[in-house]
Amino acid sequence: MFSDHRELLRWLEQSEIQFVDLLYVNLFGGVHHVTLPVSRVKDRLFVEGVGVDGSSVPGFKKLESGDVSAIPDPTTAWIDPTTAHPTLAVLCDIVEADTKVPLAGYPREVARRAEAYLTRTGHATRSVWGPEFEYYLFDEVTHACSPTGASFQVHSRERASGLGDAPSVRQQRGYHASRPADRLHDVRSETVRVLEKMGVPVVYHHHEVGALGQVEFEIEMRGLLQSGDAVIKGKLAAKLVAQQHGMVATFMPKPLFGQAGTGMHFHQHLFMGEAPLFYQQGTYADLSPLALSYTAGLLDHGGALLALTNPSTNSYRRLVPGFEAPIKAFFSLGNRSAAIRVPRYAIAPLEKRIEFRPPDATANPYLAMAAMLMAGIDGIERQLDPTAMGFGPFDANVEHLPQAERDAITSLPSTLEQATAALREDHDFLLRGGVFPPSLLDSWLHGLTENAQALARRPHPFEYDLYLDV
Repeated sequence: MFSDHRELLRWLEQSEIQFVDLLYVNLFGGVHHVTLPVSRVKDRLFVEGVGVDGSSVPGFKKLESGDVSAIPDPTTAWIDPTTAHPTLAVLCDIVEADTKVPLAGYPREVARRAEAYLTRTGHATRSVWGPEFEYYLFDEVTHACSPTGASFQVHSRERASGLGDAPSVRQQRGYHASRPADRLHDVRSETVRVLEKMGVPVVYHHHEVGALGQVEFEIEMRGLLQSGDAVIKGKLAAKLVAQQHGMVATFMPKPLFGQAGTGMHFHQHLFMGEAPLFYQQGTYADLSPLALSYTAGLLDHGGALLALTNPSTNSYRRLVPGFEAPIKAFFSLGNRSAAIRVPRYAIAPLEKRIEFRPPDATANPYLAMAAMLMAGIDGIERQLDPTAMGFGPFDANVEHLPQAERDAITSLPSTLEQATAALREDHDFLLRGGVFPPSLLDSWLHGLTENAQALARRPHPFEYDLYLDV
């Protein structure tokens, strides 16, 4: 919306904006904000920022050195269409309070360093990304967890309740469902309207496979940092619009047993200036040798990557057979059971790309994309050959292959503990160029381990079905 802070300040003088909302993300992708009256927004704000207690922000700073500052990035600003009072919202960077040096572990800063590292390698000048937004819209969600009880209950307007109901989306048949069975069209359209006002152009929206409210929208592809910003804005838009409609939007990877899981697939490719680097006519899927090495890098580091792209215990409820969720490390043309799918419809040189399918929206988008890029760069530098490494291509649904052939294909982690262990063993590729600080990885692994242990210690309601009468 603005090229720099001076342009923003001049615009504010002419506008009716009453507040400026400063947003920043924590290590694990959660959003925080602090709101200023517009009278407090002066030139110095963009130099000194607003003080933040980093010790209260998950993954930021230790208690004894917690002072940091949030400095708004004017290029991310948008007029918030969901507030009662005219408000300009803007994403922030986090810096040390005294020196104003960027906080090394701040996710947007990691994304910047990954982009800069790519340029320094000379393999490409930029990466371009396209995350897919899948999520569920529910009318009501109740949940409880105490020493004497654990439960959750989901209510959806798409569940048929009896005679006289409007048509309902059938089990696992929700993909591109039409009205009147699709009862969420207007909520999605409103979400897209809000997101475009936030400066994120949307390609389309539709109902997804899940029968009880799974939806999707896709945005235009853009650079790594801008795509990370778009994910933050996209999730905000989905949740705020749902709230306005008395609904709940959740990006949980597997909120419902037996229904389709929710991923966040990342389309990605590299360019040298304006020249695409992933295309070479006449090869498998018209992928260039550089693209194949990049693909091999992702698959070779697949286990470690999942600790960053799928960092929740719930992530691995989705990564199971039978739901088009990738559980094996291989690539293929148009195969949705592959960890890396080469879209069949992306046939022009400028469109040729790969899609990494394991990730979900519990990931911090900046860290997830930075990690994927670093894995791809490592594959290019080592000139890895995915076929020689046993990563395919396999064009069949691997779930239909004989057991011996399935076993020969490398499996992706099936639990958060396995993914965490893989990252502990394999993380040197992330440290190159100072892109991922070791302290960030330590904090990340500590957080994931805490979550996994917290769940493992608690009785599960299904265990009462299994063991109450033993």
